Amino acid sequence: MLATVIPVCYGAPAPCSGEEFGEFDFWLGKWTAYSSEGVKQGSNHLHKIMGNCGMQENWTSANGQFKGTSYNFYMPRKKVWHQTWVDNGGGRLLLEGRFEDGAMRLRGGRKNAEGGNVIDQITRTLLEDGRDRQYWQASKDEGVTWSDVFDGYYKKDGT
Repeated sequence: MLATVIPVCYGAPAPCSGEEFGEFDFWLGKWTAYSSEGVKQGSNHLHKIMGNCGMQENWTSANGQFKGTSYNFYMPRKKVWHQTWVDNGGGRLLLEGRFEDGAMRLRGGRKNAEGGNVIDQITRTLLEDGRDRQYWQASKDEGVTWSDVFDGYYKKDGT
């Protein structure tokens, strides 16, 4: 029987250890989400997975009926972040974007219930007071006009 040899590169950086892999770390932890009017929307828990190469989000609505999960990871070759979202209502989002000017901006396309094209754009910004602002917009005309889907805030639990 031949032995399998796994090469070790001493001094090489650990996988997923570059600075860009930490750009979304501000979103890690347990959060409670509120609308801009202060109405509780739900709770969110984000943690690192796969040896710090990804981040998993677990969302539960305030009434406990709606749940969703996203997987977020940095793609070094494309130099973008990718998010795949799936929920218990049959919804899904595939988003990509970058961390720029202090905010994570992710964008992706999908079909609406009528079969038309929709572009979703979600911007997350860590505010000075420690809250995370989520601003979600959608466009049905290839980005010419935008409507607000959600504009709210996440407050880290225990703060």
